[in-house]
Amino acid sequence: MTDDPSRSRHARDLAPLRWSVATAAFQIEGARHADGRGRSIWDDFVESPGAVLDGATAEPGPDSWHRWREDIALAAALGVDRYRFSLSWVRVQPEHGRPANRLAIDRYSRMVDVLLEAGVTPFVTLYHWDLPSALEERGGWLDRATSFAFADYVEVVVGALGDRVSDWYTINEPVSTTLQGYAIGELAPARTLLFDALPTVHHQLLAHGLAQQIIRSAGAGRVGIVNNHTAVRSASEGDDDVAAAGVYDLLHNRLFADPVLRGEYPDVSMLGVPDLPVADGDLALISHPSDFYGVNYYNPTRVGAAAPDSPIPFELLPIEGVPTTGFGWPIDPQGLRVVLDQLAARYGDALPPIVIGENGASFPEPDQTSHAIDDAARIDYLARHLDAVDRARADGLDVAEFTVWSLLDNFEWADGFTQRFGLVHVDHRTSVRTPKASYSWLRDRIAAVRGRREAGVGA
Repeated sequence: MTDDPSRSRHARDLAPLRWSVATAAFQIEGARHADGRGRSIWDDFVESPGAVLDGATAEPGPDSWHRWREDIALAAALGVDRYRFSLSWVRVQPEHGRPANRLAIDRYSRMVDVLLEAGVTPFVTLYHWDLPSALEERGGWLDRATSFAFADYVEVVVGALGDRVSDWYTINEPVSTTLQGYAIGELAPARTLLFDALPTVHHQLLAHGLAQQIIRSAGAGRVGIVNNHTAVRSASEGDDDVAAAGVYDLLHNRLFADPVLRGEYPDVSMLGVPDLPVADGDLALISHPSDFYGVNYYNPTRVGAAAPDSPIPFELLPIEGVPTTGFGWPIDPQGLRVVLDQLAARYGDALPPIVIGENGASFPEPDQTSHAIDDAARIDYLARHLDAVDRARADGLDVAEFTVWSLLDNFEWADGFTQRFGLVHVDHRTSVRTPKASYSWLRDRIAAVRGRREAGVGA
């Protein structure tokens, strides 16, 4: 233990770790043209030739728009405390400025009721990347007006569900939208603006601040943002590599966390870009204390200096000598502990309880199965990352919740149906669900931890 105020608690003072599983609307719902749904940037992306690795369009996939009761039954049988799922902005508001879609609101309302009846707390993500196409045509997250359009959507959702939903994520992984969506074009909306994408950072965080204000004003429960974090490693001790790693850490981690937790942006002048479009009062809104800070963690990142003619000052490099996931991501649970320690050291008392909003791994698995797949590699991945969380909690870090990505095999964005993260196998042609060995393992682990707690043995 240290004198760091963020580690002043003893593990026995922390509430028991909560368990959850996660999904996202576009990745599991299918039914893109059903019940008055509008059009999002991901509809545009999947219809762009060559954009998705296998040409998939997210149809039918799990078809959760119609089979959502099966998903809730699977979550409840796991014994999780919460189910993290996102709402589709373009289902709730098919056209900005027009009346909300009653069919969508009623469907999500029924889902909330059934979750509560099953003893599972609904944990709603308000934005998981499905920006309305019409807003993108007007500038998308480059345009400040999008933040206020998002606030209008949040008003509708909170008015419909805020009497029963007590836990909210505002924006999911703004770093992915900025870097992969607007800077290098790997994800929707597939723009390649490089550092000219940085205004999207501020407008997403402003949207978070506005949404948080709406939820708080309505007395609708606990709220926070969730971002993808990575442990950045320099390729060498050389000055150029260390400097490059520092720039990447700033872009991936600090540029999104500092405004929320410190009320200020880090200095980005070394990038040669204009100041971010911050108006008076924005940072006070963005940094209003949240109830939790969400961390999605999958892998560390090794960074070296780029070639002199590169348009960006860093290069992402492989990490040798470690196992990898189906995506080729290096598996290193210690990286999660590094991220947690860095957050505690950087933000101290300003850091609220941490929620692990996503953690999981894809591995090669068959498209069809008639039995529970023995996904031992996924079990090992999750077990080792849970061990890292347990050790962090034992050292006094307030990690309140652990969320497995994902409950279901789903549409994995630009990689289509080629990557499988699920605890439950999905035949993407028939939508049939088959729990894997990892599903049973997690169910048994949750039950064992609860049993020990009820017996008064550990937390």
